[in-house]
Amino acid sequence: MNTPSLVIALASKLQARGWMMATAESCTGGLIAGACTDLAGSSNWFERGFVTYSNAAKTELLGVDAALIEAHGAVSEVVARAMAFGAVRQSHAQASVAVTGVAGPGGGSADKPVGLVWFGFSVDGVLTSEKQHFSGDRAAVRAATVAHALARLDQLLGTGT
Repeated sequence: MNTPSLVIALASKLQARGWMMATAESCTGGLIAGACTDLAGSSNWFERGFVTYSNAAKTELLGVDAALIEAHGAVSEVVARAMAFGAVRQSHAQASVAVTGVAGPGGGSADKPVGLVWFGFSVDGVLTSEKQHFSGDRAAVRAATVAHALARLDQLLGTGT
């Protein structure tokens, strides 16, 4: 499914519930929010987006504990979950998606290679997370991250978990 189709499906499920969503983005730099707001009428279901590229922004805007970032790194499951939680806490949304990863071409390591992305989701107070590894250049990693974030949030809304 292409990104506009994913957004339409997601919008439909959010509106059916009377819910709003928020995004907390690091490696995508606002691309998920941009994809959502490309759809006319998105103000009915898209509440806000946080672009928290720096560690300080994650702490200041989302309330991610700096000690978590220090202990686990910004690209980690605990930080992705904290970002998703913070996006809901700092907004009027009932659902959120958070992404933090290594888009490349540099910045990777043996433990955290280029293409590694952690996702955090909050749906009606339930936090989930997962990691993916995407191949390709920076643009490909970021595009795949946007598509996966939208598709997975849509799935979570569909199952209610």
